[in-house]
Amino acid sequence: MNGAGTEWLDELDRAALAHWMERQGLGRGTIEDAVPLAGGTQNIVLRFCYGDRVMVLRRPSLHPRPDANGTMQREARMLAALSGSTVPHPRLILACDNPAVLGVSFYLMEAVDGFNAAQGLPETHRDPAVQHAMGLALIDPIVALGKIDWRAAGLADFGKPDDFLARQVARWQKQLAGYARFPDWEGPSGLPHVERIGAWLEAHRPDRFEPGILHGDYHMANILYRHDSPRIAAVIDWELTTVGDPLLDLGWLLATWPGLGMPPAPSLDVQPWIGFPQASELVERYRARSGRDLSAIDWYTVLACYKLAIILEGSNARASAGMTGRDTAEMLHRAAIGLLDRARGIIA
Repeated sequence: MNGAGTEWLDELDRAALAHWMERQGLGRGTIEDAVPLAGGTQNIVLRFCYGDRVMVLRRPSLHPRPDANGTMQREARMLAALSGSTVPHPRLILACDNPAVLGVSFYLMEAVDGFNAAQGLPETHRDPAVQHAMGLALIDPIVALGKIDWRAAGLADFGKPDDFLARQVARWQKQLAGYARFPDWEGPSGLPHVERIGAWLEAHRPDRFEPGILHGDYHMANILYRHDSPRIAAVIDWELTTVGDPLLDLGWLLATWPGLGMPPAPSLDVQPWIGFPQASELVERYRARSGRDLSAIDWYTVLACYKLAIILEGSNARASAGMTGRDTAEMLHRAAIGLLDRARGIIA
């Protein structure tokens, strides 16, 4: 959920990037027609031409988090592991973990011919039947992800699936407490009921799960649809990917799905919303195609609300220290509160 920005473009060392690309065997050329696709509190994404190729660069923001370089390297590793799978994803070109090139880790991927529904729908996709198919299509990539043999894909050490669910609440409580390092942040009291929701999650945690790959931030804004059909062209933004419980991806989609008593966050507001399926239809498609036990799906949805609210609150905390725009931070803070309200409704 990044706000677009262009002030960082002047700080991009295009000559250094082009020189590195030439050394890596990508031919000779210059960085031309650079267009920002996103640039905000989390990551910077830039599409550009290099010779006769269109590429996309992804790197951390100008004020990167302490783990930003490692996150970039994990994203690139996952994209490489997905090569040849049925999961639609941007094809990895090259990754760079040497900060001497651009000051941070980054990677290059092929540009995807698709559109983000949250940024506007073409006329062909303003049809109820097409939208219904678009919604159902969201289930297929996460079903496919969960079926990949992650050990055979070279990801045996990528995550820690043992006790994955048992670690979640403590992990995100620690993240929330860590925001105290930002001056003038109002603290956890600004997120009503966050402690009570965490306690409910601990008390109702499922006993077991089948490990698999999860995207980690699966919602409409991280999907590119094909222009010529309701099918998905690519799933993007893999910064939270890991090996854990794939049902969290379905819970994440449900947590951010419009309806259920709360308006969507502005970055997830798809208009017109005239044919998309009900949340129950998404659950049934996942159940039919995955064969997984969904008896505890409400728990996963509450966990997704809880986790995403804490992530969004990080932008509010950084804004208090002048590290990101105030308007965007306040919008994300309201979205965090809305997610916790949705969690409370599900619990009730």
